[in-house]
Order: sequence, then structure tokens, then C-alpha cells
Amino acid sequence: MENTDYEKTVERYLDIVYRVALSCCKNPYDAEDVVQTVFLKLLEYKGNFQEQEHLRRWLIRVTVNESHSLWRTFQRRKVIPLEELAFEPSFSTEEHSELFYAVSCLPIKYREVVHLYYYEEYSIKEIAVLLHLSETAIQTRLMRARKKLKQQLKEAWK
Repeated sequence: MENTDYEKTVERYLDIVYRVALSCCKNPYDAEDVVQTVFLKLLEYKGNFQEQEHLRRWLIRVTVNESHSLWRTFQRRKVIPLEELAFEPSFSTEEHSELFYAVSCLPIKYREVVHLYYYEEYSIKEIAVLLHLSETAIQTRLMRARKKLKQQLKEAWK
């Protein structure tokens, strides 16, 4: 990949890769590390991408893999609770803030699927390909995530 193509690709996909990494890591500093690693891998990648969607899927898959590998290391298993983070995203309404917090409290396997489905607007079939799972597994995870979110948000309203 040439420098100009690489720079355009980074500009175009930086936000998506960062959001996926932040969703997986729950920590902006780790997410930045993951983003840097993903784009380094892209720079070293020798293959060609057939289309922009193929590149986008490749970047998301590598981001998810890198986020998971970050959690596998012993040092990263000690996690700071979300409430203690200095990073506070801003939202247009209180409901959006509560929903973000509720989604970020989900276990990672549900949080990934919810993020890809609702925020990145991937279909169940596409998510299944990205995460190397069956479509049924994705549907089940979405159903369970919705159930957990409904329960969390219902408790918050009481």
C-alpha cells in the first residue's frame, strides 16, 4: 500500500477502528494502543483488498482480535471500573448516556455484538463472519444482550 493510500485509509477508518477498540477495551488508552497496532498491521499487510468493504471488515476483525489479545495478558486483567475512568464521553441526552453505560457494563461477548449490530450497522450474517461464529450464536448473543440491557435499564428507572 502506498503512503497516500495508507494515509487516506487511516483517515477514513480511524474513527470506526477506535470505536470498536473502545467498545472492546472499555479504556481509551488501551483502545489507542489497539488502534496503533491495527494500523501497523495494515501497513505491513502484503495482500490486496478487493473492495472497501473487504478492507473495513479486515480492520474490524483485526481490531477485535487485538483487543482480545490485550485482555489475555496477565497485566491487563486488572481492570479499572468504568466509573473511575477520567474519560467521560459526552451525549446529547441523558438516555443516550445511560444506554452507553449499560452497554459498556455488558460482558465483552455481548458488548461486541451490540456495538457491531447497532453502532456499525452490520447484519447478523456479517457479524457472524467477522467474529467467526454461527448466525444462530450471534442472534442468541443479541437476544441475551437485549434482555440484560432491558433488565439493567428497568432497574435504573425504578
